[in-house]
Parts: sequence; structure tokens; C-alpha cells
Amino acid sequence: MSSKMNLTRAQFDEVMVPNYAPSAVIPVRGEGSRVWDQEGKEYIDFAGGIAVNCLGHCHPALVGALKTQGEKLWHLANVMTNEPALELATKLVDATFADRVYFANSGAEANEAALKLVRRYAMDKFGVEKDQIIAFDKAFHGRTFFTVSVGGQAAYSDGFGPKPQSITHVPFNDIAALEAVFSDKTCAVMMEPLQGEGGIIDADPEFLKAVRALCDKHNALLVFDEVQTGVGRLGELYAYMRGDVVPDVLTTAKALGGGFPIAAMLTTKEIADHLKIGTHGSTYGGNPLACAVGNAVLDVVNTPEVLNGVKLREQLLRDGLIAINAKYDVFSEIRGQGLLLGAVMNERFQGRAKEFLVAAINEGVMSLVAGANVVRFTPSLVIPEADIAEGLARFERAVAKVVEA
Repeated sequence: MSSKMNLTRAQFDEVMVPNYAPSAVIPVRGEGSRVWDQEGKEYIDFAGGIAVNCLGHCHPALVGALKTQGEKLWHLANVMTNEPALELATKLVDATFADRVYFANSGAEANEAALKLVRRYAMDKFGVEKDQIIAFDKAFHGRTFFTVSVGGQAAYSDGFGPKPQSITHVPFNDIAALEAVFSDKTCAVMMEPLQGEGGIIDADPEFLKAVRALCDKHNALLVFDEVQTGVGRLGELYAYMRGDVVPDVLTTAKALGGGFPIAAMLTTKEIADHLKIGTHGSTYGGNPLACAVGNAVLDVVNTPEVLNGVKLREQLLRDGLIAINAKYDVFSEIRGQGLLLGAVMNERFQGRAKEFLVAAINEGVMSLVAGANVVRFTPSLVIPEADIAEGLARFERAVAKVVEA
């Protein structure tokens, strides 16, 4: 029936809850890092579904995994396990610090599980008074009520009634501010190793070491939200692998399914043992279809060829943005790592990041924003070099249009 309908952007306003404001463009097909809309117009994808499509659109390995599993087994209740879930969990354990894996559907759900786990662990081991969760200004951890309250952006959490308690926010990368609020009542620190939604702000190595040391001193757990930074985005399988600081709990989603909904929470056996039978759950967590795709993603991404290729592509994209800025003087800096980069508006263009996004769409290249002052780029980890060059050429035309307007 739907194939006969004349589906338009106007119908969104008629049938959808108005919590999104999508563009007029409706993509209908994608291949690699190129996408085509209803009118047949082609776009270079520098957005990647917000760091989700880590292998682009319709990657043969992912399509093959989905088709093969789709003819075997779609879903089981969690009163049973399944082979794709066991295989994916084993790969994640083998590749990381973790001993145990919990599967969910989205980053918010993985973070919700992590937050419940750290509270339960602290209560079991130290008592109900140890309940403080420390998080950071501008952080983003999801849209459930717990995760949005832990996230450091009041605009997302205000207006829904009383918030979960014992959550403290401090400025990111501020060791003194963190020390001032830390105590033996602190049960956990939750942080992104590189803040995505908050403006592409990397954690200072010394700050990470200080967080780890304070957690160890006060018997608190360190939770890394790697929903956006994980699965190769920064050129390592997970961002924590860039340095010496290892979290106690890690959450991963977005790129883990390459576009198919899946998430996971990773932790150690000692901590995991506190989520006993019945304490938490997810109907679709560990779904065979999702885990089959996740296995294919890891098999492709967790290779030297792809991870080293991220760093090469980062340099091409960064150099291209710097060259554009040399001509038009619109950015104060290009920040971020790997293929999670942000072009920060300079004083002349404060608050106008979205204008560049809209102009880019008109020129045939998809980008993102991270707040009002940062244009964000999260393309496929395997985007062809030719597509980077073409996308940059289109983005330059968009920049010129904004500057000349």
C-alpha cells in the first residue's frame, strides 16, 4: 500500500509527533557514502546518521549478515540465548577490558543500564548513602529521564517534573571543580571521552587520569559513554584505548550495528554480578538479527586496515576544512579526533552553524551540528577518498553561499 502513496514531507506534520523538524529532503536509497532523495538528487554523506553508519549505506558484509540471519531466526525472549548474541559478546570481551556484556537497543538504554548498575553496585557494597553520580556540563547521555538528567544540558531535562536526585554536574576538563564535589558518597562518574553533542570537546589526558584517581580513592566507578566515540570512530576500536585510563563500565551503540539498532554495556565480572536475575532487562536486547549485523560490523571495523584508514581520512577532512577556512575565515578551529570532527564558528558567525548545514544540503552534502556554534562531521569510516574530496568541494560552495549572503 505504501508504495502507491505519494509520501511527502508535509505528511510528517500530519502523522508524526512534532518532536523533530526534518528537512524537506527524503532520502530513498544509499550506497557507500552517497545517498539519493525522492527526486534523484545525490548527496555525499558526511553525517553518517549521527556517527551510526560506520560502514556507509548498504555495505555488502552487513547486507549479507542481515539476509542470512533473516532466514534463520528473528527473535527469542531472553529466557533463551542465541548464537549471534553469544558470538558478539565474545568478540567484545576479547577486544576490550570487559568480562561481561549486556545488550540493549540504543545508547540511551545502554546508559540507563549502566546508571542502574553503578547505583546497585554501590548500594550492595557500601550502603544506600553512596548514591551520588557526577557528570559534566554539556554532556549528552540519552533521552530517558535518568540519562537526560545525568546529561549536562538542562534544556533537554527541564519541563518533565521532578528529576532523579543525587546527580551533580561540573565543568568538563576542570580537575579542581571535580575534586570539590567528590566524596565517599560518590558512586560513579559518567563521561564521554570526547563530548559529541556538547560541541566536539576532547577530554584532556591529565583530566582523565585525575578522574580515574578520584574514583579509585573514593571507591567510585568510572563509566565511559562511548556511544558516539566507539567502534572505530576515533581510530581505535574504543576511545579509551588511546591512553592508559580504563573505565569500569563502557557503553556502546550507534556504530555497533552500522545502522541496525543495537547497543551494549560492557563491564567486569565483579561489577556485573550485581545485576542479578530480574534486576534489569530488555525485550529486544540480544536480538539475533541485530547481533548478526553487529558481528559483521566488528569483523570489518576491528582491523588495522580500517582503523588506520580512519586516521588517514581524518587528515584529509581536517586539511580540507582548514583550506576552506583559509579562504573564507568562518571557523575559529577544527577540533575533535578521527572521524568525529567539529568546525567551530568564529566570532563573526556565532550561533549560525545551522545555516551552514542547510546550505550544505542544498549543495548536495550532508553534515550535522553540535550546538549552535559547531558544524559536525561523522562520515563513514571507509568513505572513499574521492568522496571526501567531492564532499569538501560541495561544502566549500555552501560556505561561500553563507558568507556571500
